[in-house]
Amino acid sequence: MNTLNRELKLVLAAAVLFLLGGSGLWAGDPDPTPLFRRGFTVIPTPHEVDLSGEELPLTSDWSVDPGNLGDDDIAVRSLLRDLKDFYGLALRLGPTRSHVIRLQARPGLVAVETKEELADQAYTLTISPDTIEVNGNSPVGVFYGVQTLLQLPKVSRQGKLLLPVGKITDWPDLQYRFLHWDTKHHQDRIETLKRYLDWSARFKVNMIGFELEDKFSYPSHPVIGAPGAFTPEQLQEIVDYGLERHIQVVPQVQAPAHMAYVLKHPEFAHLRSDGSNYQACLCDERTYDLIFDMFQDLIDATQGVDFFFVSTDEVYYAGICEKCRRPYNLENRSLAWAEFVQRAHQFLKSKGRKVLIWLEYPLLPEHVSKLPADIIDGVLGNSYMPPLMSFVARRRYIEEERKIGMRQLVYVSMQGEEYLFPDHLDSDQGPGNLSGAFRTIVTDSQEGDPIGIYGAAWDDSGLHNETFWLGWSAVAQWGWSVGTPSVAQHVSEFMNIYFGPDVRAMAEIYAGLQEQARFFQTSWDRVPSRVRGLGYGSSQGKHPVVRLDLTLPQPALPHPKGLDVVPVYVGRYQAWIERAQLLGAKAAAIQLKLHENIALADRNQYNLEVLSALLDFTRHHEDLIVGMHDIERTLGEAAQAARSYRPQAAVEALVSAYARAATIVRERRDTYERLKNIYEKSRYPKGLSLPGKDFVHIMDDVKDHWADRRPDLTFMIAPEESIDLEGWMEKLSGIILDYAEANSLPVADISVELKRWEQ
Repeated sequence: MNTLNRELKLVLAAAVLFLLGGSGLWAGDPDPTPLFRRGFTVIPTPHEVDLSGEELPLTSDWSVDPGNLGDDDIAVRSLLRDLKDFYGLALRLGPTRSHVIRLQARPGLVAVETKEELADQAYTLTISPDTIEVNGNSPVGVFYGVQTLLQLPKVSRQGKLLLPVGKITDWPDLQYRFLHWDTKHHQDRIETLKRYLDWSARFKVNMIGFELEDKFSYPSHPVIGAPGAFTPEQLQEIVDYGLERHIQVVPQVQAPAHMAYVLKHPEFAHLRSDGSNYQACLCDERTYDLIFDMFQDLIDATQGVDFFFVSTDEVYYAGICEKCRRPYNLENRSLAWAEFVQRAHQFLKSKGRKVLIWLEYPLLPEHVSKLPADIIDGVLGNSYMPPLMSFVARRRYIEEERKIGMRQLVYVSMQGEEYLFPDHLDSDQGPGNLSGAFRTIVTDSQEGDPIGIYGAAWDDSGLHNETFWLGWSAVAQWGWSVGTPSVAQHVSEFMNIYFGPDVRAMAEIYAGLQEQARFFQTSWDRVPSRVRGLGYGSSQGKHPVVRLDLTLPQPALPHPKGLDVVPVYVGRYQAWIERAQLLGAKAAAIQLKLHENIALADRNQYNLEVLSALLDFTRHHEDLIVGMHDIERTLGEAAQAARSYRPQAAVEALVSAYARAATIVRERRDTYERLKNIYEKSRYPKGLSLPGKDFVHIMDDVKDHWADRRPDLTFMIAPEESIDLEGWMEKLSGIILDYAEANSLPVADISVELKRWEQ
């Protein structure tokens, strides 16, 4: 009955969402859950909760009985560690007669009406005045029950830790819950990835799609690995850490497309398809040799993992290579794609790995039947076509997969091309990523036969992974408990769990950061870049790649003689100036709240440091735009003084404009250095070169990723540097000194003053 009721609920929720569309914060959102109404927070939301209404104090008088798990089991260790770290409770280990937390794992111990494939992850958590029991059908179920117990305690007004008396019975709706680690444009430190695995485990995530690109050393072809890339031993260390926490770190290899990280090297130039470093030629057997060598290297370094993700992402032109004998057309392009998947599957299956792929364009729906049925489609029903055709193709993809019994992952993207900070929340610009994910998961979980969920967080714009955690936790939330809770409740629970119960106004801070980031992203001119692609285009067809650079014009310069000035920023940029003034004031208020929370947070303070540095970065951008206006206004004052025959006042105004520009330049450098220092607490320097091995930077011929514009982190300040404010200052300096000399003013003293501002 429980399963039937839940399926009926999902069908109704999907129907309502389809009809209403729009935001996940619509009036029909799920009601607050029973635990949440009582002040208890848990991610993911448990399925069945039976509360007595009583609450009991959790104190250091309690002990932990590991039952048949053993003292060293990760469930026991995480229980003891997190109780101490998060709540200051150091509990005894060993059985006692009362006030004991008892763990037990045994097949059939937890009876739930769900699919057999999900039963191993089920648990019960029974809380009574003298005993807390965490039971599971397997050690993983007990581990998940422990994570629920660790999140539950709330602090009373008297400062006591309280737990609700009652019973929780819980299991996942979807078997596999993937988070995406994309490392195209950065490399995390090993200790950072272990911390990510700890928090993924707390949210009951059991799969990581680790898109390594060149951040692995590939022993068979060492040239591919970037300087400092993870060695096989280091990757296995990360994998083992995950496996202990019931998480598989699944290697995800971009091939045969998105292969610029390989094909940029001269050693592989002969494998470029149609002359592009974007895609490898599928009609050259050496392409398969290379890709399978890479597969084998990663298999060897990820022992214990059952899966391998063949990232057949955006293979726009399968079979276009001049070495191909078949005519290049829609059918043969689809068949070439299918052949690659068949061969990759055959290779990986022989190595004991199950295969995941992106089943998408250019595969035609009628060719789905040519694929092995045991492959998992990582992007349920996706296609790259106009909306109406996309809907038709989606239905056909799903129907063809159903015929052969292929399973899928519900795919949601929590970040793609947004700069600095994701669009997590709804705003006046439209629904946020959380609302979109909620809607997609509810509707798509009723399509096909999904076995899991995939929460993508692409590194295309170089966002720090700490900005992803609200989105990642939402994927874990709704992958475990589809359709519950509401977006609003999840945001509240995440802030409480991830930062601790004492932080304040975090949702408001996130909304403010989102507003700041979108203004940064949109308040630039976009001009054609000098950098050109090879005309490789996109899924819509071959066409020239025109990259657009972000920039702004220099402020006006006064005429050398009369100092007349024609403003650049007054008029066209007036709306941006006014918006920048408003957001600058908002940023100052948000920064105060962030610093208050850095002191209040019990955990993940580093996350708040990253947010603070990003806020400084956006605030500087606002000051840049306002500063351009201030400079031109001051130049206008200089021109007015010159017309009034007051050369001393004119020079003072000119020096003031120069000083404003110098301040902007200095603050850009300081803000960037702070951002870089904070980022590199958790990451290695971007584009790192080491003795004996330089980082090779060649941009992708097709994809115009902001983070790929430069090899290092300075891509973030490249738009401002393109203004060349320093060059403008040099020109203004010459005008000032010439004007001073023409008006018999002390040129040497003025020159010293200008140099002082340069420091």
